[in-house]
Amino acid sequence: MNKPKPTSASRIGIAVVGAGYWGKNLIRNFRDHDAFDLRWVVDSSPGQSFLAIGGESFSTSIDDALNDPLVTAVAVATPPNCHEDHALRAITRGKHVMVEKPLATSVEAGIRLVESAREANVTLMCDHTYCYSPAVLYIREALEQGMLGDILFIDSTRINLGLVQQTANVIWDLAPHDLSILDFLLPPSLRPAAVSAIASDPLNIGMYCISHLTLELSQNVIAHVHVNWLSPTKVRQFVIGGSKKMLVWDDLNPAQRITVYDKGVTIDQANEDPAERAKAFVAYRTGGLMSPALSDTEALRAVLDEFARSIDTGKPSRTDGNTGVRILRLLELATQSALNGGSMMRTAALSNE
Repeated sequence: MNKPKPTSASRIGIAVVGAGYWGKNLIRNFRDHDAFDLRWVVDSSPGQSFLAIGGESFSTSIDDALNDPLVTAVAVATPPNCHEDHALRAITRGKHVMVEKPLATSVEAGIRLVESAREANVTLMCDHTYCYSPAVLYIREALEQGMLGDILFIDSTRINLGLVQQTANVIWDLAPHDLSILDFLLPPSLRPAAVSAIASDPLNIGMYCISHLTLELSQNVIAHVHVNWLSPTKVRQFVIGGSKKMLVWDDLNPAQRITVYDKGVTIDQANEDPAERAKAFVAYRTGGLMSPALSDTEALRAVLDEFARSIDTGKPSRTDGNTGVRILRLLELATQSALNGGSMMRTAALSNE
């Protein structure tokens, strides 16, 4: 027998603004979540009113939702160029806000949102959904426990055929996923020190469709991100090379999303002279492999759990507004680098706390 849902008075009144591809997923999850009372669906198209099938109100104006005294939180899933406007309007009305990636379309806009949320004493959270997936949570725990040893390299591939966007290039469309995952996983000692990107527009549509990003981390470690709208195959793969073990996350393989390989390279550590170390004997270690069992919890459900906790406790979420600004800064630097032929762009301090 199903447990009865808490009364509306004990739940967080929520409005979803934007009922497109991602908005539909938010609507479904908020409707089923015990901590939230979905009260409004807002979309600029009146034709989306059919989505309010759970008793929610529908409007083409965010103001109708903001005027509802029982709405205490807003989830923004509109096109990125509308994120700042909708989020800022909600924040200034004292509403807690969750914004899908990217947080805004510029670092300046992101900082405005963070500062406004701080002044209004409300939660500002980025919906970096992958960071709450069972696979990424497992990887984070494995890194914290030292399972892989020292990180030697990271390679991420996110390619498929479509969807070619009209308002954002492939860097701003796909790379936020990978950059937010890296931000979530990497310890402070491995924060990006520089970023470079090469990108191309082979369709001549005035929008980058393919890009390769390289992030220079500390300790001679680099992370590489490949994003592409034009690949005939869909690949979602994340590889971490460690000094002890190596890990592959294949998000399109539900039967074996993560594989940990007992493989690596061993060199003579006795000689501290780099010139002599380069001549040292290199041994390749090949051992077994392990595929951990992961829960089948939907990542977006975990995002909503985190949003509710942040609202209830007042503590920042693991992907708060400052996280969003760090990702925006990397996106801006990558875009600048691509425009400058792939030149390496040094990062300033990426923390805004």
